Amino acid sequence: MKFVKPGMKIGLGTGSTANHFINALGAAVKKGLDVKCVPTSKATHALAVSLGIPLVTLEQEPYLDLTVDGADEFDSSFRLIKGGGGALLIEKIVASSSKYMVVIADQSKRVKTLGKFPLPVEVIPFGVKSTAWKIERDFKFLKMEARMTLRLKDGKPFQTDGGNCILDCACGEIKEPERLEMILNNTPGVVNNGLFIGLAGIIMMGTPKGVEEIVRK
Repeated sequence: MKFVKPGMKIGLGTGSTANHFINALGAAVKKGLDVKCVPTSKATHALAVSLGIPLVTLEQEPYLDLTVDGADEFDSSFRLIKGGGGALLIEKIVASSSKYMVVIADQSKRVKTLGKFPLPVEVIPFGVKSTAWKIERDFKFLKMEARMTLRLKDGKPFQTDGGNCILDCACGEIKEPERLEMILNNTPGVVNNGLFIGLAGIIMMGTPKGVEEIVRK
């Protein structure tokens, strides 16, 4: 709550870590804090409504002051892998519409090189297998091998809030994340991917000794 001020327009992330912030924000709203928030998923929307947090859309408020979200991985250059919760597309739209992105994560999410966590790639449902071999080609272009798995839920393809599918790509170390992000996003069938580059400005990292604030210079 350190970075939240009255009158702010705030993007609300998705997932268990983001929910801690949302719950704290809800308590502050009950005490009179005046904010407007944009949720990044149906689940976040439902939680915010239950807490009485005022919600708006990006159509109503296209420029946000702050987005607070979690991360599946982050490195020393503030590059992230996100999408474990399946909301990567909306999370990226909202984060990129914000002046600042604050990431909340424990120190286990900090890595020297991205890639320990499988990279989620959101694809349209049409021609998933065709898109998959093109993605495989993208990785090979960067001399990488990726083991792709179609994400499932209850035995059926997982469906994002936008109605898309997710391919989780276990690819090992990502030595050129900027190039990989660009190449993947230029592949027909790919909606977006879980590499968040140039978006995070502050990381609140939980450690056994407390929270360490890391600021991008």
